[in-house]
Amino acid sequence: MAVLAPAPDSAAPVTRGKRLSRAWSDRRTRFGLLNAVPVVVYLLILFVYPIFSTLLLSLKGEHGGFTLHWYADAFRGANLDILLTTLRISAETSLLSLAIGLVLAAAVSRLKPLWAGLVMVVVVLPHFISALVRTYGWIILLGEYGVINTVLKDLHVPGAPFDLLYNELGVVIGTTSVMLPYTVLVLYAVMQGIDRRLMAAAAGMGAGRITIFRRVYLPLVAPGLVNAGILCFILCLGYYITPALMGGPKQTMVASLIDNQVMQQGEWNGASALGIILLLLTFAGLGLLRLLKTAGEAYRNRGTAS
Repeated sequence: MAVLAPAPDSAAPVTRGKRLSRAWSDRRTRFGLLNAVPVVVYLLILFVYPIFSTLLLSLKGEHGGFTLHWYADAFRGANLDILLTTLRISAETSLLSLAIGLVLAAAVSRLKPLWAGLVMVVVVLPHFISALVRTYGWIILLGEYGVINTVLKDLHVPGAPFDLLYNELGVVIGTTSVMLPYTVLVLYAVMQGIDRRLMAAAAGMGAGRITIFRRVYLPLVAPGLVNAGILCFILCLGYYITPALMGGPKQTMVASLIDNQVMQQGEWNGASALGIILLLLTFAGLGLLRLLKTAGEAYRNRGTAS
């Protein structure tokens, strides 16, 4: 009588393959964690520790113990005026950068790739020049005997020469020139992803240019506008060189106040409190950006569902 041989266990190779896959996955995880150790140590030493030390210093009283005196001092008197001035100049710079950047990015996005690349190089190239050099360049251009006022006087423009320096106008012009490349880069990246057939379809259905811009183009660009606006606002909050050189006493910003308290008055506690306030404002801006993105996604999903 013939004895039948047992059928080969086909599940064994599959089980062995799963074990090998799991072992390889665990090995990759351990290798990834090992590679992450230097990055974590770097962040702890050069980011977390300084911020935590600054926070403790801002809460330390003159005679020891913890106090909120330095934060209360930051929100009253001249310090409050400087904080409000910083917020106002940052908002004005963001709005002006968005207005100029929107027009420039829209024009560049319509060019051929070669020409668009050349224009973007021209836009970004000044960013690689020292901020101090660019600021002194603006001082030469905007001064009473600078190029701009000289041309305006030669054209017999009423009121020339104008006060374009050491006031809020000069600070906004200088900071806008610094923030403009960021705005153009963000908006250009968004505009490159827009399907031009949507505008053509809207025009084919009888919509005018203003209607197409308001109801089709602007909603598509809105995420880029929000990103660029908040990015410029956050960067302006802690900007130092241009406001210090192109502004007057009434245009003192928080960064200049921190420098004054540390270098001249030796008030490290008050300067630390102002630094923490700027950090919290930065986190608030990032939180607002996240909230607006979530609201925009919910609005688009609701529109798609309907």
